[in-house]
Amino acid sequence: MTGELLWTWALIAALAVIALAPLLVVALRPRPDQARQRTEADIALYRAQLAELERERAAGRLDEGAHRAATLEVQRRLLAAPAARASDAEPPGGSSRAARLALLGALVLLPAIAVFTYAWQGVPGMPSATFAERREVLDRDEALLAMLRTRLAQADPGSEQTRQGYALLGNAERGRGRLAEAATAYRASLDAGFDPGVAGQLAQVLLETGQAEAARTLLASALPRAPRDIGLRFLSGLAAARAGEPEQAKATWQALIEEAPPEAPWRAMVQRSLSNLP
Repeated sequence: MTGELLWTWALIAALAVIALAPLLVVALRPRPDQARQRTEADIALYRAQLAELERERAAGRLDEGAHRAATLEVQRRLLAAPAARASDAEPPGGSSRAARLALLGALVLLPAIAVFTYAWQGVPGMPSATFAERREVLDRDEALLAMLRTRLAQADPGSEQTRQGYALLGNAERGRGRLAEAATAYRASLDAGFDPGVAGQLAQVLLETGQAEAARTLLASALPRAPRDIGLRFLSGLAAARAGEPEQAKATWQALIEEAPPEAPWRAMVQRSLSNLP
């Protein structure tokens, strides 16, 4: 094993120790007596109540009979506090010790299993890709995209293959951060045939580039063609919010929540967006 590889394994081990150290501290730290702490808090509260009763009587806001009755009730609670908390105390040993042992075992076993699996299946000596190799991959991808653009330019503008091709091109351009090119490809896909998913992708690109009004115009024409599409309806509210019309966004999202089934996975996201509106 080379010195460089040894340093690599040492660094991995050090990072594992740093990551697991907080859990180890929690596992080894003595557990505080929570029942005792709660009892002390109760006693402090009751003593404060007794002092408050004395101040009320001294100020003339509480007569002797009411003061005596209230004092007796507070004293009863003060005396009952230790007994009431005694049942909450955890017995020595028991499940707490077993849980700590299980946690300590996991802290040791999990890194060991990870190292063993990597040593068995991994290739720790594999060098990282050079800049030239990464550049070669990027150039190959660009060549494929150029070929796709050429074929799409020669294809039937209204065919399903053209629509799908431009949608794929838009996704590829967006993945590379070229949002203007992605928007152009998505528009070409919609010109070949309407698809609510592609319309939503284009609306997101427009919103990402600060074109809220353009996104609203697009969504206003897309929604009548897919009035039940959840994505388009949500984006319509988002575009309204970005355009400075929170009331319109609120109405759109409230209608979406009212129609959503309780188990809808996107319901919580819409509710959070609604709560963030001014």
